[in-house]
Amino acid sequence: MRPMLASAGTVIPAGPEWAHEIKWDGMRVLADVAGGRLRLSSRNENDVSSSFPELSTLAGPGLPDDMLLDGEVVALEAGVPSFAVLAERMHVSNATRAGRLAACLPVTFMVFDLLRLGGVDLTGNPLAARRAALEDISLAGPNVQVPPTYEDGAALQAATLEQGLEGVVSKRLSSRYRPGRRSPDWLKLPHRASRSVVIGGWRLETGSDHRPGAVLVGRPTPDGLAYLGRVGSGLAGQEQQRVLSALEDLGVDTSPFADEVPKLDAQGTRWVRAEVVVDVQSLGLSAQGRLRQPAYRGLRPDLSPDDARDQG
Repeated sequence: MRPMLASAGTVIPAGPEWAHEIKWDGMRVLADVAGGRLRLSSRNENDVSSSFPELSTLAGPGLPDDMLLDGEVVALEAGVPSFAVLAERMHVSNATRAGRLAACLPVTFMVFDLLRLGGVDLTGNPLAARRAALEDISLAGPNVQVPPTYEDGAALQAATLEQGLEGVVSKRLSSRYRPGRRSPDWLKLPHRASRSVVIGGWRLETGSDHRPGAVLVGRPTPDGLAYLGRVGSGLAGQEQQRVLSALEDLGVDTSPFADEVPKLDAQGTRWVRAEVVVDVQSLGLSAQGRLRQPAYRGLRPDLSPDDARDQG
């Protein structure tokens, strides 16, 4: 199952028919507990259970044996989610290494929805009922939290900005859960403009014969990959090696972009198949449809190019 997605909002909705939550800067995960076993699935339905062994307590004693949870895996640093720290964890599939990292860089699963309980599908129930059932389970633990919801979305928006959190998600209490669908019943209102994009090429770092110094990115459209610009800021250290490893077998002879890439950007670029998704922050798009002052945030192995197509 793919998770339900929020649409981009512009104004925090008000009224008793809405509940408001903190928008966590992490990795969306569905946790399926059945037969005493836990399976963690990423947004693109990949099994990421081995990456986060500390969450195995979800299948432990005292908790329901047949349930499906929706939430966000985050890595907290001084109480605030750090995507950079999470990047150290989300790429790891080796069980031994994942166990070592869990001891020094633990993650927390922020659970915000309950989709199945005791073998009963709850997706057709309104959010208010699903939320009440979730809170009755008492999931709190060292690596699992059920963060509260708030009635005053505007106050939460101001508080999350002050505390350096990512933003707010507002949800209609009557909303049913629609797997894989982006719904106007859920609205995301981040403080910083960020988006997932697809790499179509990369350029060497100045003075290096192997390290990537910038990536050329785009957005999938019905007409092909639309060019959004070149991103070099923030691409450094271990992320350079991760990008290189992700792209090394994807080389092609011609640009994968549907539109023409400016000569200044195309010069020296090594083209790749448009399969790798990364997150970037920017000041939005220019009149020419290019990212304004973009900064690289990290690889998104949990997303597919189709996820970058549909972001609201």
